[in-house]
Amino acid sequence: MSLKVTFELADADLDHFRRVMRQAREVAKDLGTDEVLGAAEALLERIKSAEVPEFIRDRLGSIKTLTEMVRDAEWNLPAADRTRVVNALAYFCEPDDLIPDDVPGLGFLDDAIMVELVVRELRHEIEAYQDFCSYRVARDAQFPSGHDPVTREDWLVARRRALQSRMRNRRKRERERRSGSSVSGKTRSPFSLF
Repeated sequence: MSLKVTFELADADLDHFRRVMRQAREVAKDLGTDEVLGAAEALLERIKSAEVPEFIRDRLGSIKTLTEMVRDAEWNLPAADRTRVVNALAYFCEPDDLIPDDVPGLGFLDDAIMVELVVRELRHEIEAYQDFCSYRVARDAQFPSGHDPVTREDWLVARRRALQSRMRNRRKRERERRSGSSVSGKTRSPFSLF
């Protein structure tokens, strides 16, 4: 038997996670990209051997996509977007979590919540990268052994540019849409970890 539990984070809760993320980024600012990615990947290794509820394991799996996005030389993420992703992963460098990881059943809950917030924040980047990976696999399957009339590098560059442009445009439109929305005559600020 499974049980579905949902909860809502109030503005004060979200403010708390913003503060925690700012603190984590401050601590991680002296670390290199490889150290931040390594800490995130180490978390994934820890959950492999831990008894972790499936919903937490599912959420934390998104960390793999984020680290791959930064490490993928063919994706060649522009510096500003790369920094956004690395900053999002900074939380996972912090050894002193809100909930210690060794608490049975709940130790990774804070990590799962932060991943959920990060994934929402970076959804356009994640979608573009996943589209790029799918496109790369499909093109490689369509033109095995170099029979492609266009070089692999040419089509990867074209597809990467198109997807990264789409990613930035979607993020910009969302910011514009949110900054223009209002409640009771007041401009509402969108949730952001950054």
